[in-house]
Amino acid sequence: MRLNEAISSVLNVTKQETETQASWAWVEASVWTTPMLTALVNGVKGGKWFSLMDKVYATATLNAAWQQVRKNKGSHGVDGVSIERFAVKEEQYLSELQQALKDVSYQPLPVKRVMIPKAGGGERPLGIPAVKDRVVQTALKMVIEPIFENEFVNHSYGFRPLRVCKLALREVDGCLKAGQTWVVDADLKSYFDTIPHAQLMTEVEKLISDGKVLKLIASYLEQDIMDGLNRWTPNAGTPQGAVISPLLANLYLHSLDKLMMQAGYTMVRYADDFVILCQTQEEAENALELAREWVKEKGLTLHPDKTHVGNCMVEGQGFDFLGYRFEAGKRWVRKKSLKALKDKIRSKTRSNTQVSMATKSKDLNPMLINWLNVLNMHINGHSRILMALSGGVYGVSESNKARAHLSLDVHRKYIELCLTRTSLSLGFSP
Repeated sequence: MRLNEAISSVLNVTKQETETQASWAWVEASVWTTPMLTALVNGVKGGKWFSLMDKVYATATLNAAWQQVRKNKGSHGVDGVSIERFAVKEEQYLSELQQALKDVSYQPLPVKRVMIPKAGGGERPLGIPAVKDRVVQTALKMVIEPIFENEFVNHSYGFRPLRVCKLALREVDGCLKAGQTWVVDADLKSYFDTIPHAQLMTEVEKLISDGKVLKLIASYLEQDIMDGLNRWTPNAGTPQGAVISPLLANLYLHSLDKLMMQAGYTMVRYADDFVILCQTQEEAENALELAREWVKEKGLTLHPDKTHVGNCMVEGQGFDFLGYRFEAGKRWVRKKSLKALKDKIRSKTRSNTQVSMATKSKDLNPMLINWLNVLNMHINGHSRILMALSGGVYGVSESNKARAHLSLDVHRKYIELCLTRTSLSLGFSP
């Protein structure tokens, strides 16, 4: 009998470990071993994590981080060291980073600031950290992200593993069909640039007690910004272009997620863009007031012109969310979002560049696949969208150089209907 109980106990433990590993398959395995994941799921003493820094500078972690940065590509920072240059001396650079992290002498370089075009016209700033800093931030993220993820709630999406845009849209659709048509459409004004550093670090310290890791995170919040010859230290916000910025931004909004859930409201959030879906006008107005109180307490601001309450079943009272307009019982892609997509298609398929069409199509495919996955469209019901998209590549086929070789995992019929309207020849691999 005791033998059977022992066998049963071992089998149950093995089953739990297998389920744990399956649900956390996205984590960096060299950091988050089975014992670490078990501790994460079961909880650690005091609810806080100690002794994490050695995992950040571990050789396996830094190597994995470097491979991720290399895969993501990107421009060089203020030191002029590109991905290619770093790769030539990767062993030396990674060894130097490891030693600097060990003896706490590591200091991030200033972030290079550049201006890039906005979808709706004009420009916006983009921060480009040095490659070495991106490596360290990626290693840091590999270590701390699962700790934060274990706390985050299900209705939070955006910059999170396996929680993509279309899942957030699906949840909104479900709520609207369930009669939650009074919607608080909220917009946090300049959210990423205005997060108070002290309050953000307080949230971090609720889960992490490793002083060296806390110091490392704080060093990124205080990282200088360089724009030409101008250099300054930001006094608020998450570091521009930083690998860890979205994670920290999600952490700061986590208490809002919990507040709304505890109050019984249905809030769907994608990064800093969120809607609260309610059954009645009174409920929606109360939810907005609760959000206002939280925002004020956290040192943030709701945009006065972009925050409102409305019944989205009524024409003129709809709301925008993740590139869609929800209004009068319908959902369609916003003109601004379509224009942005067409601009991207044009920029990636210009015939006056020296880039081969194989390279162009390889660059174009992920974007189109992502869009069509999000749209999840039916051809007959979205002909207007497809015609609009076809206009985005108008003129591309004037030169025979423009041939798109799209992989079979693309929604073939959608792409064919979308792009062949411009006589753009499509060749699918068998």
